[in-house]
Amino acid sequence: MANNVFDLAELRKLIDEQAAVPPRPPEETSVEHEALTFPPVLPAPDAELAAAVPAVPLVADAIRLTGWTGTRDVTTEGHLTQADAEAAVLELGLPASRLRLIWIVAVNTGLLQILGGRASRGPLSMQLTVEATLEFWDGVVMDVLDRADEGLTGSAVVDGHLAEMLATIYSVRSGVATANLARGILQSHEVACAPGPVEMRRLAAALPAELLEALSLLAYCGLVEQTAAGRTALTPLGVWAIRRDLLREGHDAPTTAEVEVFADLSAAELVEALVKGSATQSAVAGWLERRSPESAAHDLIEIAASGTAGQRGAVGAILEELGPEAEKPVRQALDDPLMRRYAASWLHIRDLEAPTLSPEDHTWLAVDSLAALMHLSGPAAGRIDTPEPGEDLIKLVGEMPGTGHPDTIAVLDMLATAHDDQAVVKAARKAAMKARSLEHTKLG
Repeated sequence: MANNVFDLAELRKLIDEQAAVPPRPPEETSVEHEALTFPPVLPAPDAELAAAVPAVPLVADAIRLTGWTGTRDVTTEGHLTQADAEAAVLELGLPASRLRLIWIVAVNTGLLQILGGRASRGPLSMQLTVEATLEFWDGVVMDVLDRADEGLTGSAVVDGHLAEMLATIYSVRSGVATANLARGILQSHEVACAPGPVEMRRLAAALPAELLEALSLLAYCGLVEQTAAGRTALTPLGVWAIRRDLLREGHDAPTTAEVEVFADLSAAELVEALVKGSATQSAVAGWLERRSPESAAHDLIEIAASGTAGQRGAVGAILEELGPEAEKPVRQALDDPLMRRYAASWLHIRDLEAPTLSPEDHTWLAVDSLAALMHLSGPAAGRIDTPEPGEDLIKLVGEMPGTGHPDTIAVLDMLATAHDDQAVVKAARKAAMKARSLEHTKLG
């Protein structure tokens, strides 16, 4: 998001605690953060949203300030002079603490323009189409969120974790209790900034009041509202805007309609869509809702047992969403040469009886995960757990030739060609030569 300081572990924990769909990283993006999958939402119709924009207090005040300003001199920084600012607050009844934000929104959206040290009516028409009105609203929200770096809410802690707080509220459509928001912010701040015990106690004492003030500002900006149960939820305009921002940041934030088209696909069709990237992980939850865990696991394992590494990677990502109810077909997969390691790992993670995997088995799984990257598009590839770079990867590369995995040479060639670490590249080239030698010996 505009103030992008996600603490992924804490955000996932918060969303899980609120019974939302666990977010998963579905896409590769050019920015350096992990992409998340958010629960599907049902946005209000565009016309209804557009009609609501002028009634947002921040927007209404920006329009009133535009009319009041007319043509007048501004400071060298492009803001109202002190005298004009005081007059605007007095004559329009504007909140003095929010005047700067109102002015910035008016100027940046084109309601006002500043030329030659003077402010005047800007190029933005007051008669906008539905689409143009929503683009205007998107610009307003971007201006608001961008101010977090400059002290938007008056709380440095809330501003520092504003992005993840809004993402959490987005994930829980029924709303989030203020106490839970405060606790989540404190947890994220403790992980990200490692303040000492004294500082944490000070923050814990000050945050509740600061958070209420921040939520009041966000309500003024049209982003959040209080539910009948006293929780904080996004407004319909807030849902639209935050979803737009999440998509802009490369996250998977689908609408209900976008995921429903995948719900009735066969297991083979869903896996194919995931591999090709036409479906993201958000489609999985709706697909699983239409099937029993046992039936879904059976069909998926059947595909993976005779499929490519990419198909196994996609299937493995779906199976991770299933609980112990899917044990029977997963346990049966222990007899399959290509799926037995995945099955054992799945059972072990769920504290079910499972055979112990050997170090060689773990190396085989690493090769299979890397091989999957050669088959999968960006969204699906982001769901694969691949080895971290460093000395452990170099050691792993040296063990790969002995796994017997059919894609070993292709994986080693990929690492030798594409990896950034020259030590890994050198190890991969050496291991690839060894793997080819072993393959030649077997063929002979």
